[in-house]
Amino acid sequence: MTQLIHARMTASITELKKSPMDTVLAGKGEPVAILNRNTPAFYCVPADLYETMMEQLEDLELNKIADARANQKRVRVNIDDL
Repeated sequence: MTQLIHARMTASITELKKSPMDTVLAGKGEPVAILNRNTPAFYCVPADLYETMMEQLEDLELNKIADARANQKRVRVNIDDL
């Protein structure tokens, strides 16, 4: 069965167990697909990239909320009244 791998770099679970940090560093800032019997088991994502992905997901959710509220009636308020 052919399976799409969403990473440029792959490593086996054995390689990950042997040297986790070397496996992460081999990806040079990109995700590393961890394979179990030549099938992706999970992706090892560096912390910086993970944080960026989470921020982008949050932005998408906030945009969805803003779009849903775009046609709502506006209420003017004075900042001093708050």
